[in-house]
Parts: sequence; C-alpha cells; structure tokens
Amino acid sequence: MNQPGKMTIAVLFISFCAAPAIAWLPAAAQKTANAGSTLQPPVSFTDQQAHQYMMNKLGIEALRPGPSGNPNDPNHANYDEPKANPYPNLPDALTLNDGRKVTTAKMWWDQRRPQIVKMYEQDVYGIAPKNIPKVTWSIVASEREHVGFNPVIATELRGHVDNSSYPLIDVNLRMTLVLPANAKGPVPVLMMFGPSGLPNPVQPSQDELERINAAMKKLLVQQDPSLKKVIAQHPGWQPVPPVLFHFPQMNADGDPPSQWELIAAGWGFALLDPQSAQPDSAAGLTRGIIGLVNKGQPRKTDDWGALRAWAWAAGRGLDYLETDPKVDAKHVGIEGVSRYGKAALVTMAFDQRFAMVLVGSSGKGGATPLRRNFGESVSNLTGGEYYWMAGNFMKYGASKAVFGSKNPGDIPVDSNELIALCAPRLVFISYGIPEKGDAKWLDQRGSYMATVAASKVWTLMGAKGLGVNDDYHTAQMPPVNHGLLTGRLAWRQDDGGHTDAPNMKYFIRWVDGWIGYGKD
Repeated sequence: MNQPGKMTIAVLFISFCAAPAIAWLPAAAQKTANAGSTLQPPVSFTDQQAHQYMMNKLGIEALRPGPSGNPNDPNHANYDEPKANPYPNLPDALTLNDGRKVTTAKMWWDQRRPQIVKMYEQDVYGIAPKNIPKVTWSIVASEREHVGFNPVIATELRGHVDNSSYPLIDVNLRMTLVLPANAKGPVPVLMMFGPSGLPNPVQPSQDELERINAAMKKLLVQQDPSLKKVIAQHPGWQPVPPVLFHFPQMNADGDPPSQWELIAAGWGFALLDPQSAQPDSAAGLTRGIIGLVNKGQPRKTDDWGALRAWAWAAGRGLDYLETDPKVDAKHVGIEGVSRYGKAALVTMAFDQRFAMVLVGSSGKGGATPLRRNFGESVSNLTGGEYYWMAGNFMKYGASKAVFGSKNPGDIPVDSNELIALCAPRLVFISYGIPEKGDAKWLDQRGSYMATVAASKVWTLMGAKGLGVNDDYHTAQMPPVNHGLLTGRLAWRQDDGGHTDAPNMKYFIRWVDGWIGYGKD
C-alpha cells in the first residue's frame, strides 16, 4: 500500500515523461458537492445509441448504407465519372431563394449570404447557440525554443470554459502559440488544427538530468528494495535517457516540415487541439462544449455538430491572438487536413475575422460536393460521422422515414456555396494524389468543380477568383503540381499524399503576395 503523501514511482514516471500529453481531467468530482443535488448527470450513450436516438427523433426508420471504400466489395464506391453526377447541377450561389439573380455585392451581403448561412445551419452543420459560456485563457508554460534553426517563443495556453451553470462537464481548450523570437513587429499567424504542445521543449542540462536519474533510482529502491541489486548490475542504465537530436522528416517535395517553413518565412503558428473542445465521436455529443451548453442532454435536430464546435474553438483561439501585440490579428489564418480540413473551411465560412485558409484534402462535408456520387457519399456520413453535422443532415440519407425519403439532391446547399461564404478572403484548396495516399475516395475532381463554381462570387465583389472561366460541369483539373495561384481563390494538387505539407510553401508565398508581407 502506498504511504499517504508519498509519490509512487508510477506517478513520477507519468508526471515526468507524459505530462505534456495529459488532458485536463474534469473537475466535476470536486464541484458536484457545491452544485447541490438538482443537476442531472450527463446522458451516457454509446456511439450506436446516440445514432439511434437521433434517428428516432427525426422519425427515420432506415438509412441507405454508404458505399464501401474496398473496390472488391459488391457495394463499392463509384469511381466512374459518367455516373458521378446523378444531380448534375450545383445550387447557384448567386441566385436568391425566390429565383432572382444576385447582381451586386450588396445583394450578396444583405440577402444571399444570410440565406446560405441559414440553410447550412438548419440542414448541414447546425446552429451554434447564442449562450455559449465565456472562455478565459491562461498561460501554462512559456519558453524560448528553436523551430528548425530559428529561435522562437513558444507558449502553451489553456482556455477554460465557464462551467458554473453545469459543473459536471469541464471543458479546457488547448492551444500552443509559437512566434519568431526576433520579429521586428506583429507577424501573421496560421492556426493549425491538431495536437497542441510545445514544439521543441527545452531539455534538462546534463547535470540536471544526472540529479533527476539519481533521485528516480533512489525512489525505485524505496519502492522495491530488491531493485538495488538490479540497478547495481546495470550501472549505465538511466531511467530518463537524454533526448537525442533527430532530423525531421521532410515533406514529400523534400522541403522542411510546415512549422519550420512558417517560422523561416517570419510567420507564427498556433496549434489548436479541436478535441479539447469537442470529442470526435457520437458518444461525445453529451460531453465537450456541445454537452456543456446542453447540460449533458442529447442534441436537438438542428443543434451544432462537431465541425462547428471545432470552428467555435478556433474563434476562441483567435480571441486570444487578438490580445497579443506580437500577432498581426488582421492576418490570422486557419488550416487543417481531412476532417480538420472540413473544420478549417467551416471556420473560415462562419467567422469572417479569419483572413485566409489552407484546406487540405477535405472531401465530403468540406470542399467536395455533397450531391456528387464519387467515392465517399452522404450516406457514409449519415450512417457514420453524422455527429460532425446537425442531426437534420441525417434526413438526406433516409430511405424510409415519416417524411418519406430524401437523397443528396434534396440538400438545399452544396460545397461551392460553403467556399463562396469565404469570399472575398484568401482561400487555398489543396489535395494530394491517390497514388501517394490521398485516396480517390476524397473526390479531388469534385472539389475542383466546386471551387470553379464558387469563383464567380469573388468576381462579383471585384476580386480575382480562380482565374478560369470554364463551366464547372466540364472543367478539367490542372496538371498535378500546377497551381492556380493568381487570384484570391487558389487551387493546387501536389504529388504528395494525405497532407497539405507540400503545398505549404506555395500557400505562404501566395498569402505574402496578397498581404504585402515578407520576412525581409
């Protein structure tokens, strides 16, 4: 039995070796006693139970099964282009719901854009509530490090969400801000969805490491005296070995990692962990920020899903960046790949403070048209990752329901309009190639079609769009590694895999050209 007040060796190991990765645990156990007995505990669903709950709430008896990604399965996904467009026409971003054409920028801002936002909120991504609690940011750690060969100031941050109205759920956003140490003024920052943590933590000196190891060996022997002989037999063994320098893995094009490229160009970056705001699971819908706002109860059919919750977290990260004088808050961008590519595009569409976005391999729910039958389908989402979206989105995969049935052609909006919501700001759509792992499932050509269709909204507002005048129905993708980078809407498919890293240097140069920024 462990003695009171003594730290076990297991705890010591966890504290020393794994502390940066430990999530902040809910403080509900400490707060519940003060909250009284009136609070209902959060509903605990499995993923399957959460899915069935929403089906019941919508009156859906059966969903169409999504196609398989395995080409050998009988129900494999379609990759035959002539069969890809059963609903051939994308909704027109510049046609009002009553059929009138949008002919001026004022009509776009005052009439059409609000219509598109409302349809996306109602039927696709859900409505973000107005009563979301306040986030208070605090600094966990800050130190001088190096990213590549450049000195930086790295700051680990925690954003605590006020949970006084429902202490049983604790939400703490995790973000790391990394800025060039020698910048002469405020710098642009790219917020990146993914794990948060100091990029290159300063390690103990040799003398400090020797003291740590001596103390840990002593604790080991105290915990188990028989280990004294084992340690004596292995005098060279150290509980905590020194961290050796490892050269980073280069991008597919041979360039340094994206974070190195950003710092070398004089930018900063912020690493925001979206799952610190909302879990990436259906069962998590009664937890995280969605669960906190709903006091642990299941969603309504038009409540926001995880993508909008992640976008909300990015907005709260931007709130913090706007308070830092070392950040050029007018030039903060957002970036993500795959599901986080969807979240990056959703963030850009709904929060107009973000100045630019790099959307990596986003697929369905991102830049790829929902109504296009190529690779992943709406049915894959309604039967699987429906929790990314509003509950109402499930209706478009229903084969039998109280309302009959619906299909992707019934969705009132599509990805060209999601892209258009970002106009006239800087939008870079990025993909890799299937041969390197950016699967055909993502429908790269469909995303290009949507980008072409969205371009006219930039033109309407007097900004250069994609720079092509093709009809999106027949538009041919540019060759791999040939980017369309002359307008404020950009496209580039690199010869890498499921990552936007090979496009990072092009994104940085492209943005610098538009905002008039350069390290030198």
